[in-house]
Amino acid sequence: MRDFKTLDIWKRGISLSKMIYVLSREFPAEEKFGLQSQIRRAATSIPINIAEGCGRDSLKDFAHFIHIAEGSASELECELIIAVELGFITDYQATPLIEEISQIRKMMNSYKIKIQDTLSLKKKKSFEQDS
Repeated sequence: MRDFKTLDIWKRGISLSKMIYVLSREFPAEEKFGLQSQIRRAATSIPINIAEGCGRDSLKDFAHFIHIAEGSASELECELIIAVELGFITDYQATPLIEEISQIRKMMNSYKIKIQDTLSLKKKKSFEQDS
């Protein structure tokens, strides 16, 4: 079990979620249960899944939840593009958020690689001990 509150990736996910909540306040009222709700859920899903993965017992489970968070990051990026296309926000507003999503995605990928390396090393050691 890891303390998710110490992870920079989680902190950045929280910050991104707050930015999305503030930005999505500008969406039209009829989007309250449409794109506004969806974009907020995708944004919060990133740090939520990181936190949930940290609460699991295995690195394999942690990697699985990082993978889910990556999917949420892709979803969020797509929703920002849709919001721009619909005129709810401007490119100027969306671009720094999309850049932050890209940075968070890179961090998640690094975590997955580290986890995979650690799991591979454990398997190798286990194999060598069994031989």
